[in-house]
Amino acid sequence: MFVSLTEQPPPKKKSLKQQYVAFLIAFGVIGIAIGFVIGQAVNKLVTAFVKDVVDPTIGLFLPGNLENMTATVIGIHGAPSEFKYGDLISNIIDFSIIVLLVFLAYKFLSKYKLVEDKTKPEEKPEEKK
Repeated sequence: MFVSLTEQPPPKKKSLKQQYVAFLIAFGVIGIAIGFVIGQAVNKLVTAFVKDVVDPTIGLFLPGNLENMTATVIGIHGAPSEFKYGDLISNIIDFSIIVLLVFLAYKFLSKYKLVEDKTKPEEKPEEKK
């Protein structure tokens, strides 16, 4: 018995534009780009909130505002070194707020099954005996 192979026409060549769009769709680059832009905007917003609201509020309970809190130490050769620990505390607060917002967004999106919830253990199908 002979099996004949039907000839298939050669696949159509895709234009560079079509290949580019297929690449963007396959790797979700547009979604990543949108997420990056939104992330940058949230970062600016949170940083402004911390610098304009949180730092002065903390400064009410300190001898100065958080931005100006420094420690100056004289080095071995007599040159002063300035440690800006107030700026560090401000950046830690900034980071903590951003992490909290990302966590809340993750919980919201996983609630509506828009992202996979990695915190739940995987359900293993029961083995038949």
